[in-house]
Amino acid sequence: MIDEQHRSIRCETAAETQACAQQLAKELGAGDVVILEGPLGAGKTTFTQGLARGLDVQGRVTSPTFQIAREHHPNGAGPTLIHVDAYRLLEAGEDPLDALESLDLITEMDRAVVVAEWGGGMMEQLAESYIHVIIDRTTAVDETPESEARIISWRRVDAARSRG
Repeated sequence: MIDEQHRSIRCETAAETQACAQQLAKELGAGDVVILEGPLGAGKTTFTQGLARGLDVQGRVTSPTFQIAREHHPNGAGPTLIHVDAYRLLEAGEDPLDALESLDLITEMDRAVVVAEWGGGMMEQLAESYIHVIIDRTTAVDETPESEARIISWRRVDAARSRG
């Protein structure tokens, strides 16, 4: 499991971002929740594609924007990957727990890794702890405007402690 330690890596390309996520996937299992934070175009879906490759799931990973959640079943005995666009759930103005229940995510947790783009403030309620991933494109672009680099930071957060 991922420990409380904060980790960070600079990825120069989309392929490096996917490789970073593929490595992180080796530390994930059914019941894990991954919350992706970053502005539009930061690479959240690219990161999820790497997680999918690391989890060895079926199907092409694309942005879940218009379907809210996409489910990718494992090729072997591993967990299913559920890729969620939580922004659309928050945008609808529903109570976050009602929205999660409508997706049936809570009942799927024992067999899935849930990855949520824009999931902060909602997805933390799914598990006792979650992996918070921040994808920073601003720092690299401020240094070199034509840069494609992103700085990816992650840590496991105790959800009960963060709800305080």
